[in-house]
Amino acid sequence: MFDLPKYGGGICLARLAESLDVLGVDQGRLQRNSVVVTGSNGKGSTAAFCAAIGRAYGMRTGLFTSPHLYRFNERFQVDGADIGDDDLARLVSRIAAAIAEVSQRRGETFGAFEAMFALACLYFQESECAFAVFEAGIGGRYDPVRLVGARVTTVVSVDYEHVDLLGHSLELIASDKSDACAAGGTIVYGENCLGLKAHLTEYNRHRDVTSLFVRDQISVGGETISPSAQQFDFRLGGYDFRALDVGLLGTFQFNNAAIAVTLFLLWLERVHLSETRSAIDAAVRTGLREINWPGRLEIIKQKPLTIVDVGHTPDGIRQSLAGLAAIYGAQEWILVTGISFDKKLEEIAGALAPSFDTIICTSARHKGADAETLAAAMRKINPKAAIHVAPTIAEAVSLSQTLAASLDRKIYVAGGLFTAIEFAVVARGGRAENLNFF
Repeated sequence: MFDLPKYGGGICLARLAESLDVLGVDQGRLQRNSVVVTGSNGKGSTAAFCAAIGRAYGMRTGLFTSPHLYRFNERFQVDGADIGDDDLARLVSRIAAAIAEVSQRRGETFGAFEAMFALACLYFQESECAFAVFEAGIGGRYDPVRLVGARVTTVVSVDYEHVDLLGHSLELIASDKSDACAAGGTIVYGENCLGLKAHLTEYNRHRDVTSLFVRDQISVGGETISPSAQQFDFRLGGYDFRALDVGLLGTFQFNNAAIAVTLFLLWLERVHLSETRSAIDAAVRTGLREINWPGRLEIIKQKPLTIVDVGHTPDGIRQSLAGLAAIYGAQEWILVTGISFDKKLEEIAGALAPSFDTIICTSARHKGADAETLAAAMRKINPKAAIHVAPTIAEAVSLSQTLAASLDRKIYVAGGLFTAIEFAVVARGGRAENLNFF
């Protein structure tokens, strides 16, 4: 889409700010209208929940997320609809021209994610979005979303990822992600950040940033979960919402939904919109209930029951596996797994292998690690499991369906984002070769 490397040279903030000026992006309006979502796992779901609440409140709402799962257009949404091909082509041309101008003037190389962020800013401004949700790419300190200047942000969760860039401790990683928040703002921290509360509170204190934590100042309770629905109670300050329906399944979605509600409430208070409690209550309930966000414990077939999940860090995979067991039970599953070659194969295998007695190891076309290497790791961790190797996703689909029929089993696809999406496409009759990932 852009003739640019994935990452630009050095720190992008100054050149990107200059590009936004060239494009005529009103950065004051961008700051007022936006919230930012950072974190290791759950960013996409949280951002989608928050945008859904904004739409349900009656505001024209923009949503910028990454990566896309099926089409590039998914990254830029207004009121739940992907950007159209004509608008995308037009804006790509404008962004490319602005980047070329600034690159020549500064002698710096832009990265593709910077260009996408600029496109989202311009698209949401042209669309007259009153509310916008931006998902970070990597970290927060030097990520393009830092330029939003948002005073309402979140760190949904923290896990070991991109350690060479973000740091080799959870404290360093969480600090980097926290820096997406502007001075005078509020950061909402997810449940798994509670162990870092003392560090994060002190880190933010001298930046005049308030820290709020799920299951501390933000109360979550009354959780119920089943294959058809799940509910929870939410309380923050004077807001008390009971029996909120959550349209995405998985116990980890309670955390994500609670963060999304909090982000929206904090943003509303800052922009001083005229509001009634009944309108806010209705928007929160509708947004959480009617969300549509693929790839998160998503059922792609009923016979045999086949569920895919795009979690791709050890902690994210453990959370998804716990959600699967809570909703559908832990037994009678065939695991189909493939891991990207740039992820921690041993750790991810360790999170998955002990829970399954039948495992199919495969390799996605995009960034897939060797299936035989993965199988060897699985055998080492769970020597009692029946381990099968399917070199391609198409072979994994065929083998999993054959085994599910003969063993009367369900199918769970996990371990890597690209594995899950390629499997879903092939299982629905498509071709993994037609997918283009960034």
